Amino acid sequence: QVQLVESGGGSVQAGGSLRLSCAASGYISSLYWMGWFRQAPGKEREGVAAVRTGGGSTYHADSVKGRFTISQDNAKKTLYLQMNSLKPEDTAMYYCAVSTSTGVTSPLLANAGYRYWGQGTQVTVSS
Repeated sequence: QVQLVESGGGSVQAGGSLRLSCAASGYISSLYWMGWFRQAPGKEREGVAAVRTGGGSTYHADSVKGRFTISQDNAKKTLYLQMNSLKPEDTAMYYCAVSTSTGVTSPLLANAGYRYWGQGTQVTVSS
């Protein structure tokens, strides 16, 4: 069983920065993917960034490339999302998730074997 706890959300003005953290507990294989997803009211959940826990591969959605960076500290079992140059359209609930599928080809898709999800942390960006 994996438990995920996100933190670091808040309210910022456009152009500001936030760093989200996701503390994980339980067994996480180096073959798993961990990702950040977000969901705004009335919209579908979308993948923001993902990283293979064994290292080497990261993916970022086109909408956040150059502004957001996913990283991990395996020793602390913590996933991070550094968000810079925030825009009002980044406003959403942000979720951390773990995919237990070893055959993931599109890690930014919510149905890519993401079995464990955190409770979410709210990010609000004002103009």
